[in-house]
Amino acid sequence: MDFSLAARLLKGVRAATLSGQRPQILPRPVIGESWNRMLRSGVDPDRDVRSGLLNLEEIEERRQASGLMEILPVLREALVTVADAAQHIMVVSDADGRILWREGCAAVLHKADRLGFELGADWAEETVGTNGVGTPLVTRRPVQVFSAEHFVVSQHAWTCTGAPITDPRDGQLMGVVDVSGPMETMHPATLALVGAVAQLAEARLRERHAAALDRLRAVAAPVLARIGGRAVAVDVQGWTAAVTGMQPVDRIALPKSLSELSELSEGRAWIPTLGMCAVAPLPGGWLLRPDGPGGAAEPLGGTRVVLDVSTPRRWSVTVTDGTRSWSHELSPRHAELLYLLALHRAGRSASGLAQDMFGDPTRTVTVRAEMSRIRRYLGSLLGHRPYRFHEEAELEVVLPQSPADLLPHSVAPGVLSSRSTPPH
Repeated sequence: MDFSLAARLLKGVRAATLSGQRPQILPRPVIGESWNRMLRSGVDPDRDVRSGLLNLEEIEERRQASGLMEILPVLREALVTVADAAQHIMVVSDADGRILWREGCAAVLHKADRLGFELGADWAEETVGTNGVGTPLVTRRPVQVFSAEHFVVSQHAWTCTGAPITDPRDGQLMGVVDVSGPMETMHPATLALVGAVAQLAEARLRERHAAALDRLRAVAAPVLARIGGRAVAVDVQGWTAAVTGMQPVDRIALPKSLSELSELSEGRAWIPTLGMCAVAPLPGGWLLRPDGPGGAAEPLGGTRVVLDVSTPRRWSVTVTDGTRSWSHELSPRHAELLYLLALHRAGRSASGLAQDMFGDPTRTVTVRAEMSRIRRYLGSLLGHRPYRFHEEAELEVVLPQSPADLLPHSVAPGVLSSRSTPPH
């Protein structure tokens, strides 16, 4: 491959796009969409402007909070030697795009320092433009960015390939693993390699989660054997380890943070699918004992649901019922489905949602499985046959300032239509 020729062609494509002209060769869709986001957000394509570096204490705090330390050995084993031999470096960021680890070729590390690609730096898209860290955080899929595909001109001498890492325990974005180096060291196979390593890291997290649930189950089983009535032991993400006196479910939605639980007076919490519960800590989880004999009460007319899809990387649903309030951070797929249901307050069939999501009305099995998972935390607020938000609940959808920035990871036909024709 003639890297110099490819770089010159891409510079021409970029120049035409930034000047508002139609280039002879269109950028790849993932790049073109990112450039459009940068133009809307006002990122300067000719000047590298960034926020300050984190200090060492702040970096260490983020490392501990990110959960990425659990899988760092997997990433190192699979990528550092390969990156070093190919004159690349491996970079790992958290979900905000902050660089927490860098390893690999010493000469390339030195070049990265001059670029600002260093520990504690902010490489989110909205800060430094299209790049191999920030763009996968938005698109939620592996992305390779070559030379002038970078939005900011100072990065054109580089090629970067990044893949997002999602925590399989709760579906939340943990960060990105990226392999970067000089433009002329680009190899197309790097994209597949980095994506496969990210999946390998997620598989390691699943293995550790299964082992942790087994340990919690061993602790909880004798406790539940002594309890009369309904009780369930869950881990800190709400996954069920053991249950007695009630129908078992895979996962129960918990209040947003452990501190929220631990600070509750008299060890009580409102759990959306269970109602009011007595709460007691267990090693690695919680013991929940619902007050009543049945499930949570039906929502009242005063129940308010806020679906927030206003930002490019994090989405949430918040339920307020009287003085009780609860929030849940959404996975990309659940954010799409709940947004589509918000467009259709009268309801949507499984085949209708499959059409909206995949452009294929026959993919009802996937839709039903995902809606079943959503109902585990929204409970009776979400009806079925057809799927819909409860008619008595007040629903608010918080949208991005520009319709074009709605769920930028999504390729669902129903979402794409809303980007070009905003809902009324």
